[in-house]
Amino acid sequence: MLWDFDNKPPNSFPPFEDAVKLKTITSSFGVVRSMVVYANQYLFSHIPKVVWKQRRERKLLNQLENKGAIKSIEPYICKVCGRRFYTNEKLVNQFKQIHERKHQKRLNQIKSARGSRRVKLVGKYLMKMEKYKNAARDVLISKIGYDLVDELKRTGFWVGTVSNRPQAVDVALRDHMVDVMDRRKAECLVLVSDDSDFVGILKEAKLRCLKTVVVGDADDGALKRVTDAGFSWTEILMGKAKEAVFVVGKWKDRDILKRLEWTYDP
Repeated sequence: MLWDFDNKPPNSFPPFEDAVKLKTITSSFGVVRSMVVYANQYLFSHIPKVVWKQRRERKLLNQLENKGAIKSIEPYICKVCGRRFYTNEKLVNQFKQIHERKHQKRLNQIKSARGSRRVKLVGKYLMKMEKYKNAARDVLISKIGYDLVDELKRTGFWVGTVSNRPQAVDVALRDHMVDVMDRRKAECLVLVSDDSDFVGILKEAKLRCLKTVVVGDADDGALKRVTDAGFSWTEILMGKAKEAVFVVGKWKDRDILKRLEWTYDP
């Protein structure tokens, strides 16, 4: 699966849920060999208005909690050590002062180690580092962007960052698709985009006997006219794109009929 992030950004923040839904629908067509997303540097560092709004609301709640104007019904629990706090700000401060420092210390130890010692340290701290990352995702605010890359990688996507030049993402995606076709890494290409610039490369994929699927909102778009199957981006995010199973069934029936066809040999 190849995701044109510039053309089809996620609707949810964080985008983990959207990425999982895309992965689920892609797996309906067979074993998912790879999942790739390309976007420019600006998109990965840009913070959407929805995220800004959430952060402002959280800041206001912190101020009200510190003044005693409001009180949380449930205490804030640290997911690393299990301690309970009655204000979110105390949880954040404790997390930074203790757990963030410990995490940085572990990273420094691994970075300075070499050879077998490094391997042993990675194995020793792996569970603790994963636990810290899962907890930090809910407690700490990212200094750059809103942890978009980490959320995509958590789903299993390989993330490619390109320059902010026009068409840079299109060029990177086309090159990646050509590489997949040349090396015969897949039998089906799933493209998440509405960009008509990919018409040529999808036609090339069909000529090479690859199944092609496009996910986009353009009902009668140029991409859906040249692919074997097309799905609505909105329907997939709503979990309603159940036709994928029937499409795969049709493909199998068509392949069987082709093998059974006979040709007249004079």
